[in-house]
Parts: sequence; C-alpha cells; structure tokens
Amino acid sequence: MVLHLDPNFKPVNGTDIAFKAFTFSGGEPHIKIEAFDTTQKVTVTQRVNSFNDFGLFLTAVDALRNMGVRHIEAVIPYFPAARQDRLMVPGEPLTVKVYATILNSLKLDKVYVFDAHSEVTPAVVERCEVIPNHEFIAEVLGQIPNVSQLVSPDGGALKKIYKVSAFLGGMEVTECSKNRDVKTGKLSGFKVFTDDLAGADCLVVDDICDGGATFIGLAEALKAKGAGKLYLAVSHGIFSKGTDSLTQIFDTVFTTNSFRNISGNKIVQLPIFLNY
Repeated sequence: MVLHLDPNFKPVNGTDIAFKAFTFSGGEPHIKIEAFDTTQKVTVTQRVNSFNDFGLFLTAVDALRNMGVRHIEAVIPYFPAARQDRLMVPGEPLTVKVYATILNSLKLDKVYVFDAHSEVTPAVVERCEVIPNHEFIAEVLGQIPNVSQLVSPDGGALKKIYKVSAFLGGMEVTECSKNRDVKTGKLSGFKVFTDDLAGADCLVVDDICDGGATFIGLAEALKAKGAGKLYLAVSHGIFSKGTDSLTQIFDTVFTTNSFRNISGNKIVQLPIFLNY
C-alpha cells in the first residue's frame, strides 16, 4: 500500500491509499485517510519543498499509526536541510539534525533518500537507505553519448563522482574547485585541474542546483580550458533563480523530479522510480 502525499509524484508502485489533505486557516497541515487494510505495510512518499510539506508527512504518519498500521516506510528523495550539515559560523543550527530528530521519533521501518548531499544525512537519520545517482547519470549519458568527461564541481562531490565513474566502467573525471565566503555565500576562484580539455564534451555532475552560481562560474572556467559542449546533471533541481542563465551556457540541463516538476527549453527531467 502506498500513500503518495504529492499526487504528481509517484516514485513507487503499489495500491494507492485515498486521502484528503488541506491546510487550516491558521496554517496547519491536516489529513484524513480513508479506510484500507491496515495490516499491510505502507510506504509514504513526499516531496519536501517547505516545512509544511514535512508537516503533512508527519501528520500522515501519525494518522496511519492511529489507524493501527505497524509497518511504515518513507520515500523522501530530497532530504530537507541536507546542505545545513555542519556549523559554519556561531549562532547557526545544525538543521539537518533538527529534521532527522523529528523523523527518527516516528520509528519508521526505513527511510529512502535519493543522492544524499553528504554522509551526514544517513548518519543522523535512523534506518536510512541512500539511493545513489548512478542509474540517473547512466540514463543521462545514454542521451549524450559523445561526452567523454565527468566533471566534479568541487571537493565535496569528488567521492561520489568517482563512484559514478566506477559504476560506468572507469569514465574519466575532471576535478574542479571553488572558494566560498562562509559568511556571505559569495563564490569565487573557480579552478579546473587540467591543462587542456581539447574540445572534449563534458558532463558536470552534482546533487543540488539551487541558484546555479556554482555551475555558471564553473562553465566559464571549463570553456577557458578548451571544453567542448557542456551538459549539467543535478539530482535535485531547485532552480530558485530559474533556468535561463543555465541553459544559455549548458547545451542541456538534466534533473529528476525529486523536488518539483519542471519543463523548459533544454531542460530534461527524468522521473525517479524506486523498484524494491
């Protein structure tokens, strides 16, 4: 049995559980779940774009418990606050742990996360299983077969991109770096650690694209080193500043539907599907 809290996001197969969700005038999310066979395991899926989305998930799990459901799993592909996984300046919260503490209190059988930002998420979320981006990148490369270089945008992405490379049979990786001011968030000093890309088509791979400044600055640095066509593949497309600036410099931007549905010129969205 599956409870898809977002009707436009169905990453697993199963018999749908009917429900009605709404928000009270005070802003509180609420749900009413229709009767079903509560002896069966239930998988709850949700895309978390806001704390209210997370709140709906929490109230849904409580409603299921009140109905007598004993075995509940969750699919939360984009884990909220995954980027707030370390304390950078005094006065900040470790926000990923805040979400994890609330989630852990539900005592779920399993929590599936897609391409976690770092190793912190599965460390703080109990019974967490991370689905890697390997199949996603393989599917992307099937659409752009001339690409010969995987590009890691910074040191944080290195470990994961070499795992992708191994999954693909040892595809060549170009390493890059950037500087970020931890107080302002401003980016500078993009570096590409190769002398000459000699016209090679490149696929930049990362887990999250928010405003896109990292990838725009990186693309300029790659072009300066002789890159050919540039492509971008991000597991979680937030695109808070839109995609126009990205599609002006990248031939195609690939993403999944983990955060929201998106379409547009030179945008390719591949759906997440968890087969287990």
